[in-house]
Amino acid sequence: MGSPADYNLQGQNGGRVITSASGAVTGTFRWVQVVNDTVLSVFTAPNITNATGLQTITIPAGVGIGGRITALTVTSGVVIAYDI
Repeated sequence: MGSPADYNLQGQNGGRVITSASGAVTGTFRWVQVVNDTVLSVFTAPNITNATGLQTITIPAGVGIGGRITALTVTSGVVIAYDI
């Protein structure tokens, strides 16, 4: 049996589906899963060096991004952001 952190990574603390209609989203997320090819205009993750490098590029469906994500805005596509 894994630690509680393993369950958090799997979404046991909940999360939300974010689309371009969601606007600017803030929170504290452990993982962002890209559902459809996605472009982000904002991606803030204090513990990821150069996290802004993920802005304005197309991130393919299926990619997962872990870290401490605190803000994101989806320009196109769909992601699921899982809470810490």
